[in-house]
Amino acid sequence: MSTSSIDALDARLIALLDDEPRLGLMEAARRLGVARGTVQARLAKLEGRGVVRGFGPDVDPARLGYPVLAFVFLQIAQGRLTEAITVLGATPEVLEATATSGPSDLLCRIVARDTEHLQAIVNQLLSNNAIRRSTSYIALSRQIPYRTAPLVAQAGAA
Repeated sequence: MSTSSIDALDARLIALLDDEPRLGLMEAARRLGVARGTVQARLAKLEGRGVVRGFGPDVDPARLGYPVLAFVFLQIAQGRLTEAITVLGATPEVLEATATSGPSDLLCRIVARDTEHLQAIVNQLLSNNAIRRSTSYIALSRQIPYRTAPLVAQAGAA
């Protein structure tokens, strides 16, 4: 994975689009004090380098009826990671799965309608022999939401 630096204009453009994802190129150019072509070219380069990954809607699972958020560590049977990933990928409530170091193999972000639903999801995952053990932590409240703005500002200032 290569790293990619950004400059102050890139950082300002990303911050602007983070605040207002539906903002058009002309308006972004006006607010940044640069030509529309500059904004378009910068944005294309940021996307091409993988710095900017998308412009889709930011969906709140709780508002969709899944207010319970849990972080579930999974231990995978030796040599069966691909099978476990297939099972996780087929489970809509599994929002994310990340390989980890330490005693567990994967950390999953899972949402559920209630704690009973969470238990049913975990039981379903454990019914597959590729997944050997789970440890669940239910999130009580979000103190700092997922964010990249401070990181972008720091990278743009470097």
